[in-house]
Amino acid sequence: MTITPTPIEGLIVLTPRIFNDDRGYFFESFNERTFSDAIGSQIQFVQDNESFSTKGVLRGLHLQKGEHAQAKLVRVTQGEVLDVAVDLREKSATYGQYYGVLLTADNHKQFFIPKGFAHGFVVLSDTAIFQYKCDNYYNTKAEGGLNYADPALNINWQLSEDQLIVADKDKELPFLKDVTDLGF
Repeated sequence: MTITPTPIEGLIVLTPRIFNDDRGYFFESFNERTFSDAIGSQIQFVQDNESFSTKGVLRGLHLQKGEHAQAKLVRVTQGEVLDVAVDLREKSATYGQYYGVLLTADNHKQFFIPKGFAHGFVVLSDTAIFQYKCDNYYNTKAEGGLNYADPALNINWQLSEDQLIVADKDKELPFLKDVTDLGF
């Protein structure tokens, strides 16, 4: 597995070694030892989630606050998405900056997002299946996020606004300048 650091400390892209032959392919999608070495600590994942979405669906930018914060390891098993993480760690040199990575069923890349980030993705293919591991259980009362269209973030979602399908609750999320008390 190739581990690629990003310009934002803590965010990494993991690219597995693919073994192809006339029957198809094989790859190791997770190895606890390799993963722990890559992030410099051990994480126990406690929950796996999966979503199916159609082209233009934008989910995010979501987070869990305080003691319910979650680290995530995300990947796409069908289709193609632009996956984005925004640094919300108050003392971070990259606070308010984002990093995006193209995750596809063909490239098999995974994206590790530590605690302290808002996270979201947009589907670029006709459909996509998105899977992710979390190191903490979901808690409704700890739900939070950032508005995907925040001009301070200036995220290029690679689709025009009229192509995006966004939940009403995500459209109402606050801008970065209005976010407080996240516990990161």
